[in-house]
Amino acid sequence: MDAGLLRTPEARIVQDDFERIVVAAARYTGDEMFGLHQSQRLSLSDLGVLGYVMLHSKTLGKALSAYQKYNFIDCSGFNINVEVQGEDVVISIFLGNSPEAPGRHFIECMTASFYRTLLALSCRPLPVKAISFMHAPPSQIEEYEAVFGMMPLFHQQVNSLRLSKEILDYSIIGSDTRLFNVFQAMAEEVRAKLASSYSELTSNLNKWIIECMPSHFPNLQEAAKEFLMSPRTLQSRLKAENTSYNRLANEVRKELAIRYLAQTEYTIGEIAYLLHFSEPSAFQTAFRKWTNLTPGEYRQREREEVSPGEGLRRGMSVDFALR
Repeated sequence: MDAGLLRTPEARIVQDDFERIVVAAARYTGDEMFGLHQSQRLSLSDLGVLGYVMLHSKTLGKALSAYQKYNFIDCSGFNINVEVQGEDVVISIFLGNSPEAPGRHFIECMTASFYRTLLALSCRPLPVKAISFMHAPPSQIEEYEAVFGMMPLFHQQVNSLRLSKEILDYSIIGSDTRLFNVFQAMAEEVRAKLASSYSELTSNLNKWIIECMPSHFPNLQEAAKEFLMSPRTLQSRLKAENTSYNRLANEVRKELAIRYLAQTEYTIGEIAYLLHFSEPSAFQTAFRKWTNLTPGEYRQREREEVSPGEGLRRGMSVDFALR
């Protein structure tokens, strides 16, 4: 992980890096129950403005809805799903960007700290019916009961808390409608700013790659230098947006290839050269991967489907984009 991120209070790190930090901390401390123990050190105020929106929600159910809506402020990958099942409510805890089960220390820390947050908001014992974890149990299991009041189930399909659905109507003592409106407005502003900064980076990077294409096909190192950050930081920010530099660069190549193919004056070999492929066969392979068609097949299909006027307009857009 880029050490520069640790010196930037507003920086965000990707899930994989965070999990590695947690695992390294557990190894360094020699604490087999590091995740559970770390959760005991966290408080509602650690959630920042999100915590205050939850604190001033009228009920626990509304606080859960606020968490789902604004958790992006603190973590764009981790979230919850709240589902009423009969007399129960199941709160599933998941990582949106990963199909795999998260590490034990990580998910135990997040689950236990979330449970403690619900306790703090409700100011009363919670009717917990089951705690489920996807991972295997560690050698020490006694501490789970001290934290949750029961022994969790392991090797389950999801990481979740199952409680009586009555908790959704629990009033939050001390909630203030006026303060809720203030903190919600702040949360909306921060969320919008984060979303804007992410889309702005992707958009600007896409435009910059297009501007470079007439002379060369830019690599990750060049992009990082242009945007005044390290390659690793750039990769991390793009990963947080569920994309990557290679994906963006290839999308530019694909789009320009499609536009060039609409202009009949360019041969397949010339298009491969303009897009900076090492040879026409490399372009053929890449284009087939993008569209399941060869460039020749794609051009023939477009010739049969697109009118001459539409083809002219496409050609004009290519020239404009590359100038």
